[in-house]
Amino acid sequence: MKYANKLAIKIKSFLKSIGCPRFLHHLGPKKYETAEHIFALMLKEVCRMSFRRLANFLNMLGIKVPTYSALCKSRKRIPKWIWEKMLRQTSSLSSVNVAIDGTGFSKTNPSFHYIKRINRKKPVKNYAKLSAFFDIDSRKFCALKIRTKPRHDIKDFKPLLNKFSKFEFLFGDSAYDAESLYEICFDKKIKTIIKPKKKAKRGFYRRKQQKNYSEEVYHQRSLIESGFGSLKRKYGGAVLARRSQGIKSEIYCKAINHNLGLMH
Repeated sequence: MKYANKLAIKIKSFLKSIGCPRFLHHLGPKKYETAEHIFALMLKEVCRMSFRRLANFLNMLGIKVPTYSALCKSRKRIPKWIWEKMLRQTSSLSSVNVAIDGTGFSKTNPSFHYIKRINRKKPVKNYAKLSAFFDIDSRKFCALKIRTKPRHDIKDFKPLLNKFSKFEFLFGDSAYDAESLYEICFDKKIKTIIKPKKKAKRGFYRRKQQKNYSEEVYHQRSLIESGFGSLKRKYGGAVLARRSQGIKSEIYCKAINHNLGLMH
C-alpha cells in the first residue's frame, strides 16, 4: 500500500494548494473529508474496481473510507473546478509544444467472447468523447474537454484554449485545419503545425500559419496518441458511469492519475 499512502499525501497537498474546502458541503455531515472521497475515487481507477469491492478492500486494510453508495454519490457532487485545478497542478503550468486530439471511452464494456458464444448482436457503438491538450515534452495532459456524445474535433478547440493557453506550438491532424482555428492562434501568437487538408479552401490566416508546417516536425503529434493508449491500458478504455457528471469525474481521475505517475 506504499502507492496508496503516497497518493493520499499528494491529493491532500494538491487540494490545500487550490483552496478546496475541507468538506463537500458545509451543511452536510462532517464524517469524511473531501480528500478522503477523492482519494477513494482515484484509487478506484488505479485498481479498476467497483465501488463495493473498493470499499470492502480498504476497510479490510483498516483505511477510513466512505461507503460504496456515498462514493457513488460524491462522484456526481464533486465540482468540476476541483478536477480542473488538480489537473493543472499535476501538469506543467506552461509548455512549448502541445498536441490536440480526441478519443473515445466506451460506455459499455461487454465480453466479446461471451457475446459470440451466445450468438448475440454486437452492442451499438456509444462512447464518451474526450478532447485533450497534451504536453509533448512532459507527456502530461494539460486540459480536457469531455462530452457524453460524439462531436467534431474542432468544436472542442476553444474550450480547451480557454483552460490552457500558455504554449508556443500547437500540433494537430487535418481535422483541425480550419480558418477559424488559425485566426485564433494567430491573434494569440501561437504557431500551428497542422497537417493541411487535400482540398482545403484558401484563407489569409491559413496561408500565414502553414508556413510553420514541416512534415518532419509534424510527426511529434503522434505522441498524444501514445498518451491516449497509455491512459486506456493503465486505467481502462471504458467508463462505468451513466450520467454526465459521473463520466466526467471518472475520466478526470484517469488523466490525473496518469500525470501523477510521471511526477517524481
